[in-house]
Amino acid sequence: MALKKPLQTILTGVWRARNVRGFSAVPEGRVSSQSSQHLIDLEYQCSAHNYHPIPIVFSQAKGSTIWDPEGNRYVDFLSAYSAVNQGHCHPKIMKALVEQTEKLTLSSRAFYNDRFPVFAERLTSMFGYDMVLPMNTGAEGVETALKLARKWGYLKKKIPRDELFFFGGPRENLLEAIIVSCCGCFHGRTLAAISMSCDNEATRGFWPLLPGHLKIDFGDHRPLRKYLKKGDQIAGFLFEPIQGEAGVIIPPDGYLKTVRELCSKYNILMIADEIQSGLARSGRILACDWENVRPDVVILGKALGGGVLPVSAVLADKDVMLCIQPGEHGSTFGGNPLASAVAIASLDVIINERLPERSDKLGEELRQQLLKIQQQFPDLIKEVRGKGLFNAVELNSKALLPVTAYDLCLKLKERGILAKPTHDSIIRLTPPLTISLDELREGSKALQDVLEHDLAKMKKEKPNAPSHTASNTCDRCGRNLYGSS
Repeated sequence: MALKKPLQTILTGVWRARNVRGFSAVPEGRVSSQSSQHLIDLEYQCSAHNYHPIPIVFSQAKGSTIWDPEGNRYVDFLSAYSAVNQGHCHPKIMKALVEQTEKLTLSSRAFYNDRFPVFAERLTSMFGYDMVLPMNTGAEGVETALKLARKWGYLKKKIPRDELFFFGGPRENLLEAIIVSCCGCFHGRTLAAISMSCDNEATRGFWPLLPGHLKIDFGDHRPLRKYLKKGDQIAGFLFEPIQGEAGVIIPPDGYLKTVRELCSKYNILMIADEIQSGLARSGRILACDWENVRPDVVILGKALGGGVLPVSAVLADKDVMLCIQPGEHGSTFGGNPLASAVAIASLDVIINERLPERSDKLGEELRQQLLKIQQQFPDLIKEVRGKGLFNAVELNSKALLPVTAYDLCLKLKERGILAKPTHDSIIRLTPPLTISLDELREGSKALQDVLEHDLAKMKKEKPNAPSHTASNTCDRCGRNLYGSS
């Protein structure tokens, strides 16, 4: 409770201190009747405080451009965490939304509808899997994949089960289907997802976490090989081909192929969380395609809904998917006709507009621009990394102190660029894949200007903050994954 007033004061002050940006053409010439500050205050008063947003209010959007209630223009470099790969309010996706809304929006899976079968056939044929299980949010997709892997483990791999535990008995010497995941992973914020997390903010206060999880280093095949060799109880290995929330962490070349070989050798499901990295974000339709690897299970979400509706899906072949039978898993809204129509249009846009190729080409251009900025500020920028338009700038937090990546994002916002940090020293740059080259240059120029013209003043004006090294040490694995660099 003591933090409420200071935080609200900060939010109000930051908004009022924003730069005076010129008005740009607002779609339909409309400006919201309510001010940004009023809306920020209203959300603060009436909504849970489970986010710490950059203080800018989205009122309208088109492509890569955002307008606030006052009509100020911004360029989006976050894309709603890659949910808006096709750009905001893409006309073909909006057309599909409107047309389907006028016909049918929901049937539930208690009955058939005339859109989901078409969507299911389109998705499975496009990605080369036998079957799909539709859900809504990415976190639901992850939960679905976990349940599917465990059920497969008991039915097909014949992992022994401790029947006493299933009927309320003691947990001693428990036999169970184990899921292996990676340090630094992010698979959502449900209880199962945070049970695999190294982020103390996500886990503290929510214990006990779910059992049956084993963590290993991401990008290093040696610990994976070590555990899978003795993996009679391991059902699946869940991983992000590129770790997004960890700061766009890219594994070494050959890692995904080695994972595929090990999972095949030891009869373990290879489960790729492509919710953020997939659907053209990395410059390929799936990030696993960089190594021509086919996982046993693929989880899709975010851009599958085209930034319009939450749509997620789990893909697998029949040998895996049919382990789940009627009554064992489901969703009232999963596979609804409205989401199915939108998802079909979203996939059409990705393919017809060649967004994987566009992401690959523009990503190379963006990294070249960022590397030039790194050469100008080698003490401040530790690394520029990415694939396609899935990029990050990692800053030297010691050289930056007391300023953080969040502070820099506030300054970027004043210069008309919307980006969001992950942890204290990393800025993700993941614009819509439809962004123009001029807008891309606008973003890199804004970062250069913030470092060149704003940072010195920010350091003088901001008081020194206490070190967070202790709080960054993972409670589970004991590592300081996100500490000072």
